Amino acid sequence: MSEQDHYFTAQPASPDERRLVRVHLAGKDAEVETAGGIFSPDHVDLGTRVLLDHVPAPPDAGDLLDLGCGWGPVALTLALESPAATVWAVDVNERALDLTRRNAERLGATNVRAVRPEQVPEDVVFAAVWSNPPIRVGKEALHAMLRQWLGRRAPGGEAHLVVSKNLGADSLQRWIAAELGVDVERTASAKGFRVLAVRDR
Repeated sequence: MSEQDHYFTAQPASPDERRLVRVHLAGKDAEVETAGGIFSPDHVDLGTRVLLDHVPAPPDAGDLLDLGCGWGPVALTLALESPAATVWAVDVNERALDLTRRNAERLGATNVRAVRPEQVPEDVVFAAVWSNPPIRVGKEALHAMLRQWLGRRAPGGEAHLVVSKNLGADSLQRWIAAELGVDVERTASAKGFRVLAVRDR
């Protein structure tokens, strides 16, 4: 990946060389398609694995959000575990969105909508938000993103975020609680990552 070609780039410049990778999602082994120019193209990254290992079961129905979907490990897990729900897989990276769509089709998850942020209808609110947020976009962009999407939880809807302790998980926990007026609880700590649960007070 080049210096300018980050996983939060809309159109990655690196070659779009697709490959198949074996992963474990929603309790089963699966084969997914990935490529360079996206986040963690070779495996389910450690933070996402910690998140998936420590979140409660998602709601059976409603709209569910994977914020910063990459090739789709979180969205696919939500979709496979809650087939009656609509899963919104949101990313700015067009290659990531294409991969998520293809992987959903590959795994028979017909309830995934992989879209850019502005393509989510404004009246949609989320029964659950799961995210390994792109901390490296910088504090200002990250805060704007969390303010926008955490504010779109349905009444009683919970968000679960995974953040590296070394990349400011504890200060982010305090910021979310103060800025959004919500309860933020650290529900797990593993392998250098914190899982934060965001709920209404």
